[in-house]
Amino acid sequence: MWHSRPRPCVSHHPHSRGRLCHSAPWLCLIVLLMTSFALADGRTFYVDSAAGDDQRDGLTEATAWRSLQRVNEAEIQPGDVVRFKRGGTWRGSLQPASGTADAPVTYTSYGQGDKPALLGSRPRNHADDWVKIADYIWATQPLIFTRRDKLIDLSSSSWRYHYEAGAKIAFEQNDGRVTVRCINSGEASHHIQLWGPTIPVERGGKYIMTLRARSSKPFKPTRMAIQRPQSPWNNFAPGRDIEGVIGPEWRDLEIAFEADMTSDIGQIHIMLGGAIPEGAVFEFEPQAIHAATVNLPDPLNVDVGNIIFDHGETCGWKRWSIDELKNPGDYFYDPASWRVYLYADANPATQHQSIELALKRHVVNHTKAHHVIFDGLAVRYGAAHGFGGGESQNLIIRHCDISYIGGGVLNYRNGRPVRYGNGIEFWGGAENNLVEHCRLWQIYDAALTNQNKGQVKTQRNITYRDNLILNSEYSFEYWNNPAESVTENVVFENNTCLFAGDVWAHAQRPDRNGSHVMLYTNQARSNRIIIRNNIFYQWTEWGCRTSAGWQTLPEMDHNLWFSSQGVMAYWFRDKLADFGKYQQITGLGAHSRFAEPEFTDAASGDWTLAADSPGQSLGEDGGPIGARRGGFE
Repeated sequence: MWHSRPRPCVSHHPHSRGRLCHSAPWLCLIVLLMTSFALADGRTFYVDSAAGDDQRDGLTEATAWRSLQRVNEAEIQPGDVVRFKRGGTWRGSLQPASGTADAPVTYTSYGQGDKPALLGSRPRNHADDWVKIADYIWATQPLIFTRRDKLIDLSSSSWRYHYEAGAKIAFEQNDGRVTVRCINSGEASHHIQLWGPTIPVERGGKYIMTLRARSSKPFKPTRMAIQRPQSPWNNFAPGRDIEGVIGPEWRDLEIAFEADMTSDIGQIHIMLGGAIPEGAVFEFEPQAIHAATVNLPDPLNVDVGNIIFDHGETCGWKRWSIDELKNPGDYFYDPASWRVYLYADANPATQHQSIELALKRHVVNHTKAHHVIFDGLAVRYGAAHGFGGGESQNLIIRHCDISYIGGGVLNYRNGRPVRYGNGIEFWGGAENNLVEHCRLWQIYDAALTNQNKGQVKTQRNITYRDNLILNSEYSFEYWNNPAESVTENVVFENNTCLFAGDVWAHAQRPDRNGSHVMLYTNQARSNRIIIRNNIFYQWTEWGCRTSAGWQTLPEMDHNLWFSSQGVMAYWFRDKLADFGKYQQITGLGAHSRFAEPEFTDAASGDWTLAADSPGQSLGEDGGPIGARRGGFE
């Protein structure tokens, strides 16, 4: 059950409270149109993780498919419904198909029991999953790549380059040799990028790239991958990091890749920003791409951003070298060997019934998806986003549970890792998306967010309502840049938000910012960003944080705020501890209050409002605020 002051890593079962919300007429019309999607005709497919068989047709419960891979590879058409059996578990990343305005694609459940669980993790629950390296240091089994047939000759391949944000290189390519002279390394890894030839890959395929390399000043590249060469920059096949550094002497190198997706457009991608030293001359001679085999069926081919022990009783503490492993639960993910090193006084599998290693990929990747309904799914244990992706439109996410999300390394800035991970994120262009009646807890960054940076994008008609959010660094986060971008009609309403910053990763962060409302730098032309009828209860740093760039402030009112710690607001660098001062200086929240919400039974996890709660009549319509009763299953 949910507790009033939960431990940082305890698995809970949240409750809800009840009321009807009121939306603007335009939103009501959109919602009616969107919910009518479900009336469209289409096929129904069943997926059973225990008794299913991918060789069947999936069209009845008796002939259900088994795997998430089969779902992703199926030719799902507009109007089709995919039903996962309750009580089942699937691992990997769901790649939803798109529908149409009158025939959406729906992913939901059937049967009895717990919501079907989509896990973005790989288990290491057995004693033979671990090898003792030294006293108190255990590691996952070594992964061995074996080179097979040569697939592509790279000796005459063509390469190109990109730099930004003040970084600069001189680039040459002659007789099969690529030469990079670093003038300014930049700060982040993506500030200098090299792009090579197109490499077709198949999901699950293993590959080895051979090359020779040297550098006048030693350094270590931060990442290599086979990646989409344009937005949304999908990482089709992550590559293992180079062991050691590249120095003045020529080295023969093998870079191993495993494909997460099938693609014929991915290109070899090397990031050098913030890593290659200023003045260094880096040279390499690409040779070939080979097929490969490995000795393990489920390698840890991307960053492990969290370890969840016993379904959340405790979590790991991510460190950055083996030497930093000093306490139980400390772990290091080695990108050069794709292994995890963990501090434990005995084999970890003998100390825990469940060990989940969260991988840096979206559990549901809705990139470019449109007209899709997700209803009644449990999404957890991913180190990127629970639901994540760019350029999505007309999505409905409802009655879903999203938990223990985030912690993976997004990039490196000045040689230091930057971690990330949101419960539900709409990135880049996003329109007509709705999130309602969901429960989100233990999220590294924001539970709910829409955001954009770099490209000119429009974010329009996005609504988050009647959700229960607990124990996330931020409950709601928003920003959109550059100034040519547009944001219209983003509504965050009737949500119950509890314990911002009281989350598994807070103590691990270099930027502790526990805040219910995080409004980062926003340069976009903005109209009707509305935050109303919410309960914001307990935070570690700020109730609300607002950064520079805002020309039109959000509409924030009829909210109930209360915390026994932290500061009410961080307002454009001013700390406003007093609620009255917050109202006076910001001009926001004239009808909001700072008062104890008076929940029905917080100790047992009942977050409905008591009859005498100040939130019972605080809503814009004079009614109760917060997430409504009956919206959660």
